[in-house]
Amino acid sequence: MTEAATGFTLLGGEPGVRALVDRFYDLMDLEPGFAGLRRLHPDTLDRSRDKLHWFLCGWLGGPDLYQQRFGHPRLRARHLPYAIGIAERDQWLACMRQALTETGVDAGLADRLQTAFWGTADWMRNKGG
Repeated sequence: MTEAATGFTLLGGEPGVRALVDRFYDLMDLEPGFAGLRRLHPDTLDRSRDKLHWFLCGWLGGPDLYQQRFGHPRLRARHLPYAIGIAERDQWLACMRQALTETGVDAGLADRLQTAFWGTADWMRNKGG
């Protein structure tokens, strides 16, 4: 029996997810176009990197590393303290798109992931504009 082709396995398991997450946060620090998004994060991104990595592993069909540590993600509730509008949503999506491209994720998989990310990112909005 072969392992199911989940986003997790197609990205290369934990190492692939980690590479994507690390590039995502590296871009946030490097690209001026993501400065608004970067301001929503703490000075040190290590904990943010770990949490997104753990979350995405489970969200993509791999082990539920985030839930094992923190319980249900409650994404929207955990992000309510941060003002997230259209600009922040769009910066998050653009940063992730660039990370997907730069880490060499297959274009078809990147498109599917970006569509799924859009739904979640839009749902996270808690302010107008």
